[in-house]
Amino acid sequence: MSQVSQTGLQSNWLYAFWKFSRPHTIYGTSLSVLGLYVVAIALTNSNFPFPNSYSLLSLIGAWIACLSGNIYIVGLNQLQDVEIDKINKPHLPVASGEFTQRTGEFIVITTGVLALSLSWFLGPFLFAMVGISLAIGTAYSLPPIRLKRFPFWAAICIFSVRGAIVNLGLFLHFSWVLQAQQSIPPAVWTLTWFILVFTIAIAIFKDIPDMEGDRQYNITTFTIKLGKENVFNLSRWLLTACYVGMILVGLLGFAKVNSVFVVAVHSLILAFMWWRTQETDLQDKGSITKAYKFIWKLFYLEYLIFPISCLLG
Repeated sequence: MSQVSQTGLQSNWLYAFWKFSRPHTIYGTSLSVLGLYVVAIALTNSNFPFPNSYSLLSLIGAWIACLSGNIYIVGLNQLQDVEIDKINKPHLPVASGEFTQRTGEFIVITTGVLALSLSWFLGPFLFAMVGISLAIGTAYSLPPIRLKRFPFWAAICIFSVRGAIVNLGLFLHFSWVLQAQQSIPPAVWTLTWFILVFTIAIAIFKDIPDMEGDRQYNITTFTIKLGKENVFNLSRWLLTACYVGMILVGLLGFAKVNSVFVVAVHSLILAFMWWRTQETDLQDKGSITKAYKFIWKLFYLEYLIFPISCLLG
């Protein structure tokens, strides 16, 4: 085989692996790790932007462990949903045939072992966070439990991991690394509640474009129960509650954040969110998918905005 052909095969495999990892979740995981690291430094009065080399190595290690756990969870879901994905997400590598079932299983097992091993080595809080997240992710996808069949428990799985376990676990881990007091300050609780409610909106919105495949394979979702329009509007009002909550936090000033920055930025984003989502055509799957990606971008943005507000506070 020529060198050009080998290079092409490698690039194709890497691109398939990138799709298998579900990039939008990779971005969210990466920003949450970095964001909580900055929040921990800001709230523990550590030397920013010049932390010691040990804390930087811990940041890199936590990032790799969390990415590995992320790939395990989304990969396991794909291995169990091949037939559904052939309808809802035919571009995914197992559903499209780019990866065999065995290749997917190898990636999932490898990343799961790496996540647990690395987090165990790095510290108790990180190990607990990764272990609980992987256990919930397994229960979400794997028979006989397969909690994704039930809309309430599916939502609980998603927002408990993204909302509470990741934020609290990462902050405690980085505080432990920085040898700071092991307690959760009001600012971290504020971010946790914001992400928790925000993730509920993501959890119910994500099933809108997948309605056809879910119905065919008896996966009950809020979209099937309540209808597209009701779920779409509920998601927007949940997002509104997130931003209004942050604005109130800024106005009341009970968290260690820059109040002016928090109120101004979240007010602008709230107005932009309503303007942007008004354009969504619920009869067009492409338009719904764009709206879903937009909501994820708002999710990413919070992990940039909130750490800045803590640094400015």
